[in-house]
Amino acid sequence: MTMELMEQQPFLERLAQGVAALFGPNCEVAVHDLTQGYESTIVAIENGHVTGRRVGDSASEIVLQAIRKKTSRVEDRYSYLVRTKEGRMIKSSSIYIRNDRGELIGLFAINYDITDLIMANRAIEEAISVEEPEDEAKLDTIVTNVSDLLDQLIAEADKFIGKPVATMNKDDKTKAIQYLNEKGAFLIKKAGDKVTRHYDISKYTLYNYMDSDSL
Repeated sequence: MTMELMEQQPFLERLAQGVAALFGPNCEVAVHDLTQGYESTIVAIENGHVTGRRVGDSASEIVLQAIRKKTSRVEDRYSYLVRTKEGRMIKSSSIYIRNDRGELIGLFAINYDITDLIMANRAIEEAISVEEPEDEAKLDTIVTNVSDLLDQLIAEADKFIGKPVATMNKDDKTKAIQYLNEKGAFLIKKAGDKVTRHYDISKYTLYNYMDSDSL
């Protein structure tokens, strides 16, 4: 952890406690350190039962994508939907923490479990209307560790290509690798090993596909 984040951490922990206390046990608040890699970013968390995470666990997919962008292009996000591995719906806000040079050093994340509210709302809607329920198929999933996150990203890449790995040609695999690269998958330690095994390619081929500009 950088000195800059260490100086802010006591305040951020108090802020997390205050937000969690205000909104109750369905509101998780996490403080992430983004300066020491992405395998273990959470340095403080309140109501971690909401997503099943604790201090020492990793950040979510949205953080990987943000870190991969240029710092000036990363913006805070408010009131977006994600879901847990168990399928619970989470309303989230992500506020990035920067140092005096504008570099990303941390993240203050608020995750509010609205599953019960959605169910109640749907019950009311069913009684008064015939509208179809909101499509949730494209929502991100919150995972508790980077191994699960990498598996999720690989599954997304396969779905993006739209065919089994065994039937993918060179262009298909190139697109899949570049999809993973855009998503920030290779920021995860040893991601290359799992990806090369999954697509049955060599490390040399992996790097060629990552650098390919033919697409």
